Amino acid sequence: MADITEKSGPRALLLGLGLFVAFETAAYYLLSWVTSGMGMTDQFQPENTIVSNWVKTVVFLLLHLLLVVVAVLVLSNRLPRRYRGQVMGWFYLSLLLGFVLLIPLFG
Repeated sequence: MADITEKSGPRALLLGLGLFVAFETAAYYLLSWVTSGMGMTDQFQPENTIVSNWVKTVVFLLLHLLLVVVAVLVLSNRLPRRYRGQVMGWFYLSLLLGFVLLIPLFG
């Protein structure tokens, strides 16, 4: 017997996009607050060093990865089966967005 899987519709994708944007916004503000004491605000100094901002970058990326992995684990466990197919797509998009969020973090 063939396995018939019910796909999620466009409303579920739109809701997923809204929740994804809300999660990434909250994660960015939380992580920018956590890493606010790290790094140098003035990058253009005579004795400029990249080390302090490198630490801020690595801490931001690792904490973002931790938040995303925990969110994926919780969602995979809590969502109904027909919505679980979306989780990995949002996960991969979130991994890419972690690097994009470095631009406003240092901007």
